[in-house]
Amino acid sequence: MAFKNHSSRTMFSSSSTSFSFRFTTIITLAIFIFCSSYYILFSRLDCSPVTSSPGNPPFAGDLRDLTSPWNKLSLGPISEKLKLAVFCKSWPVGSIPGGMERHAYTLYTSLASRGHEIHVFTVSSDRSNREEYYNRGDLHVYFAPNEHGTLNHSQAFEIFHKINGLDHPFDYVHTESVSLPHWRVKMVPNGDIAVTWHGIWYEIMHSNLFQELSNDRPISDLQQTMPRLVDEIRFFPKYKQHICISNSAREVLVNIYQLPKRNVHVIVNGVDQTKFVYSPESGARFRVKHGVPDNGTFIVMGVSGRLVRDKGHPLLYEAFALLVKMHPQVYLLVAGSGPWGKRYAELGENVRVLGALKPEELSGFYNALDVFVNPTLRPQGLDLTIIEAMQCVKPVVVPNYPSIVGTVVVDERFGYTFSPNVRSLVETLDSVVRDGSIVLEMKGIACKVYALSMFTATRMASAYERFFMCMKNERLLYSGNYLLLSDGEDQDLQD
Repeated sequence: MAFKNHSSRTMFSSSSTSFSFRFTTIITLAIFIFCSSYYILFSRLDCSPVTSSPGNPPFAGDLRDLTSPWNKLSLGPISEKLKLAVFCKSWPVGSIPGGMERHAYTLYTSLASRGHEIHVFTVSSDRSNREEYYNRGDLHVYFAPNEHGTLNHSQAFEIFHKINGLDHPFDYVHTESVSLPHWRVKMVPNGDIAVTWHGIWYEIMHSNLFQELSNDRPISDLQQTMPRLVDEIRFFPKYKQHICISNSAREVLVNIYQLPKRNVHVIVNGVDQTKFVYSPESGARFRVKHGVPDNGTFIVMGVSGRLVRDKGHPLLYEAFALLVKMHPQVYLLVAGSGPWGKRYAELGENVRVLGALKPEELSGFYNALDVFVNPTLRPQGLDLTIIEAMQCVKPVVVPNYPSIVGTVVVDERFGYTFSPNVRSLVETLDSVVRDGSIVLEMKGIACKVYALSMFTATRMASAYERFFMCMKNERLLYSGNYLLLSDGEDQDLQD
């Protein structure tokens, strides 16, 4: 649910706060950190099944009636192995993969590590015309590019049909968005196909609206959006099952696109929780490497991703320029490449533009921050950077879009929200600075607990695994043995 912006300003008052109140706060924080650390450690080691209680009832009935993310289900191990065909836009090749490539790699390597036979039909992220095949255990990846470097569907289907006839046919087919176009769906045997939507045109329409209002953009983008939206609503029913990565997207597909409720599901994205970890040491090394002051008085903010307009960098650029005049002790680390990198460098010594970071550098980057800022003007999907920062025990500053506040930053314990305009962002960043490091640390701990319960590669892969198993064998939909975990619980899976 949405919540009021920067409402935590009243949590800690200014220097007039009494000593007794500060002492009580510090003791409370110490207890909270100890309990949270104890919980995080032992919840990862506890493999015992979750027991039901009045506050944690079992989910009974058809899983297709579940409106919450499948990630929240308490799912035990399964013994049956699946043979899955996957169509995705691109596969990570090179040192700096994008968010979608990282998602695909994380999900399908996780499923393969669980013993499932995964066949991925894709192209390389560097857009080369390479035609290669490689396998890593149960993970098989086939590059089938056309002359433009995008997926050659005819070639991909030739390989698909050949593999489908070997040993035994595919149990199910999965496509990431329209990597498998709707006019090719009829070529899938029995129509057994599920599609995961990482963004829909209804959300893109909102994106164009926000950018129009924020940047005085020509209205042509909005005029072009509506026909694309109508076309999308018409072809969506050609896919059999739909997976959304946010609760708000599910509501749109059911209430506006008018898809049957039982054909629309939510499985949120996860990141490799073994790579994005809390490590003050790596954060300190990162600060030293990039010349960031570490005298205990600075609040270090960070932003990452493509440094382009629709990611909200005009907002953050203007907001931070105003903020640094109010609070000279703030610092901004900018990770990524794009035209706005040079503009950020104009803001002076309080900003470090780092360029694009390699995957192994990202955890150190997040750990170097006090708070992570995502100013995006694209209210679609779920940006992995928010989840990665939360896994590294960092609170977040995000726009109050339905996809974010309805699924990720569902509570003010996890950070701050703002309306996508400069004034609101300045007010929110001002609240961040005034709250100070103790409040930010508390919010970061809450982020980690919640992220472990929802946004891990383990939990994401388990949800997809059970989903495909249920699609193959509908009797599993009615087992009635699942428990719906409340926010922050993570008792049934080893990470």
